Amino acid sequence: MIMNDLAAPGMTLDKGLQALLDTVAQDPTGPLVVGVAGPAGHGKTALLAELERIHQRAGIAVRTAAPEPDEPVDPDTVVLVDDAHLLDDARTEALLRLVVGRRHRLVVAHRPWPRSAAFSELVDALRRDGQAVPLTPFTREQTAAHLAATPELGRPADLVDYVHTQTAGVPRDVERLARGLVGAETRTGTVDPPRSVILEFGPDLDVQPAAVRRLLLAVAAGGALPVSMLGALLGRDPAGVDELIATTRAAGLLGADGRLAPIVRRAVATLSPATERTAVWRRLTELQLARGGAVLPLVRSLLAVGALGDCPAATLAAAADEALADEPAFAAELFAAATAAGRPPNAQQALAAALAGDLDDALRLADRLLATAAPPERSEAAVVAATALAHRGHVGRSVELFRWSGTASAAAFAIVGGLASGDPAARTESPAGDPAGEPPTLHASAARLMANGVRESVTGPPTAALSALVQAAALLEPDGRAALLPDSPAALAALTAVHCGELEIAERVLHRALGAGVGGPLMARRHRLLQAWILMVRGEIHAAGERLATVTLDGRPLESRDQLFAAAIRMGIARRNSDLGALKRGWGQALEAVVRHPVDLFTLLPLGELAIAGARLGDLARLEPYLHQGRALLDRLDNPPLWSVPLHWSGLHAAILTGEPTIADEHVTALLAAAGHSRYAAVVASAAESWVEVLRGVVDPVRVEAAARGLHDTGLCWDGARLAGQAAIRTADRRAMTTLLECARALQGRPSGGQSGQTPTTGASTARVAGPTQHGLSDREYEVAELVLAGLTYREIGDRLFISAKTVEHHVARMRNRLNCANRTELLALLRTLVADRASDTAGQPWPQRATR
Repeated sequence: MIMNDLAAPGMTLDKGLQALLDTVAQDPTGPLVVGVAGPAGHGKTALLAELERIHQRAGIAVRTAAPEPDEPVDPDTVVLVDDAHLLDDARTEALLRLVVGRRHRLVVAHRPWPRSAAFSELVDALRRDGQAVPLTPFTREQTAAHLAATPELGRPADLVDYVHTQTAGVPRDVERLARGLVGAETRTGTVDPPRSVILEFGPDLDVQPAAVRRLLLAVAAGGALPVSMLGALLGRDPAGVDELIATTRAAGLLGADGRLAPIVRRAVATLSPATERTAVWRRLTELQLARGGAVLPLVRSLLAVGALGDCPAATLAAAADEALADEPAFAAELFAAATAAGRPPNAQQALAAALAGDLDDALRLADRLLATAAPPERSEAAVVAATALAHRGHVGRSVELFRWSGTASAAAFAIVGGLASGDPAARTESPAGDPAGEPPTLHASAARLMANGVRESVTGPPTAALSALVQAAALLEPDGRAALLPDSPAALAALTAVHCGELEIAERVLHRALGAGVGGPLMARRHRLLQAWILMVRGEIHAAGERLATVTLDGRPLESRDQLFAAAIRMGIARRNSDLGALKRGWGQALEAVVRHPVDLFTLLPLGELAIAGARLGDLARLEPYLHQGRALLDRLDNPPLWSVPLHWSGLHAAILTGEPTIADEHVTALLAAAGHSRYAAVVASAAESWVEVLRGVVDPVRVEAAARGLHDTGLCWDGARLAGQAAIRTADRRAMTTLLECARALQGRPSGGQSGQTPTTGASTARVAGPTQHGLSDREYEVAELVLAGLTYREIGDRLFISAKTVEHHVARMRNRLNCANRTELLALLRTLVADRASDTAGQPWPQRATR
């Protein structure tokens, strides 16, 4: 884009027009036969005015009207004719004679349509004997240059993009919008152009024929439409439709791609008479439905211009069906609009609400349909209600509704719910198809595999359960966005994988389910929460917190099952950070989450984590009724090891924190009994046995390190590091202490003492590490450590302990040397572990030996 210094201020030219004006300015008397073609609003009149100015300044006469048929024209006069497409044939032929005579200088500007035979001959002659100059929309760079000529606007990139996008670069519209934005409070990021700009399109629309206005309304509603559909709408044959399109393009209102610029679209929708607009759009939707075409783009267009109320109920419902898979919340809005327009509610509307996560609406609609709808609709409503109730923890009622609905998928989901609630009969139930012969769709097949997988998790080997559930998850990935699920196979596969130490499998299946959108927004939270759980048990605490934060970004409250997992993750993060304040603050919400969601098989994991937190806070008794329910549920299912091992592992740590060796021994015994079930169970059993031995003062460094590394390899990274750390601070063997501290650091992903340039195996180093107590730190140093972790300054700590800030600094330096920490960050991380371990060590005394093994 080049600005012509000879052109009028604010005129924006491309290279072709710049070259034309430069040539005329340098030699005003030279040959000049030019045809300028472009739609209205593209600058023809402005260009002719500039040519007139150049010639007048050179003292050359200018004629701005076409000659009459027999009127002589002075060869020294320049003829500039605008809107030549409107001339009658006689005056068109008079211009043609001037062109073919090659004695006159003239510039003829015209629109590309209409074109009579005489006018087509004139255009061909101008192109053959002179120069054809097409006028096109501004490029983005030209739009930027035009805006730069208006200092009040400035030239921010987002303003340029906004104006160019709104106008599609039509110069007339760029000028209008730029003028309207001067002085506007918000010039960038604007959704709708100022109303004053929209009103300027009124005269352009008023002069158009009725058929053109109807065409504009049709395109404003539905974008590019097929000629056959436009013909039926406008009552024209294909040739007549083509003529209307050409006329509309020539008026500068319709783009070459058959679409309206956003600002024109807004003007057409706003300024057209309401009765005409409603008639066109209603007819358009009827035609689209009749031909079986997609109506969602049409409805979305109507919504964009604020005219959704002009849509018939049938159109809104059809659009909602189309939006259901990818935009369930939008589909729910469209279904609601269809209901407002007179269409009775149906099960699809309840389904959309459920998929969007609005379980209140879903339950309300489904319950109404269960009472009033026809049998097929009632069956679908029962599935919606059952799914919503499952998410809210009402598993018994959910199973009842699934069984009542009678479909094969629902029967499979009833088995899953029955097993989740501890119903032993569900272990032998079969997810048979319904009597009418339900087709084996992906959804039905996935539901059957889900049921088989959960059954295998209770009665068979973990590999069979995991395989069935991963296969079920894969079945839903191609088209699972609109699958309404009480729980997703991906979530159950991830839970199963976590329970048997296959965290990589759990991560992959969740990642694929989120990428495919399986279960819609309703299940997305479940999948993200399980991702956060995996990060937490791996010890990636910061990442777990970040993932947890994404769960509630949409502002909707969590359903009871998700709330329970979220509460357990928050408490688990606080516990692993030794953040007693966060534990205390979150305990009330955690208890509420436990109360809201009845205990089932799939919530034992968060229940166990909360049990450890309750023990840490000295308030485990309030969870005992729910832990008893969990144990009773497992008893009814004959204590399946896959589900019982993690609960025993949590129970062991709760018993450690509450100082109950007998209960801890019971959990160890249960874990040892289940050790043969899987590699994960064997690792946890070995670690549990090592843990209680460490607490009794028996530290076998080789065995402890093997157990700690086994926990790490099965995904319990934080637990593995903590076991090694506890053993290190309880052994009197300095070499073993150093080895186990190095192991703890390695399992936490921190550099070892040797990597930081120190030699922890030297006598001086081991002496520093050992310290004066079995924990490695003195009582005073523990006091200092707790206050340092609380964030107090050395001066504040000194004031609290009645010692000087310098003495506090010496204590911290000694702790760093004694614990062989390379830097302050490493020291703080290790102090958190030591302080937490000291709190769990009942009065600092070793446990009594076990009476039996």
